[in-house]
Amino acid sequence: MDKLTADQRRKNMQAVKNKGTLLEVVFGKALWAAGIRYRKNDKTVFGKPDFTVKKYKVAVFADSEFWHGKDWNSKKNEIKSNKDFWFPKIEKNILRDLKVNSELEHSGWKVLRFWGRDIIKNTATCVVKVIKVIEDEKTKIKK
Repeated sequence: MDKLTADQRRKNMQAVKNKGTLLEVVFGKALWAAGIRYRKNDKTVFGKPDFTVKKYKVAVFADSEFWHGKDWNSKKNEIKSNKDFWFPKIEKNILRDLKVNSELEHSGWKVLRFWGRDIIKNTATCVVKVIKVIEDEKTKIKK
């Protein structure tokens, strides 16, 4: 049973954003502080990554656990209402993420995906991973 009324749930779902989320703001500030200059939600890159560093072809996605289906096989049992809507929706998101990864990698991009809780709890670790990928790409360019 849902803890919220239908109107409360509707209002919550309407407030969900696809750009400028807390995850993006926190991670973006950390990247910028580390000296990484990026573009946000670049429409010219397939899949419109949350962050792109075009010079080194690095695409970074900040994925929330619910919308992108983290541990989907076990978590889908927690959804109690409107399963006919949520199951296909989240499964399409998972498939889309795989397609975007494949397409970007095929085009020579390095793709990094971070879960929301990892960004919030271990922001520095996530930033270090991005820096490492950029450094690896820098050395490839020099060769």
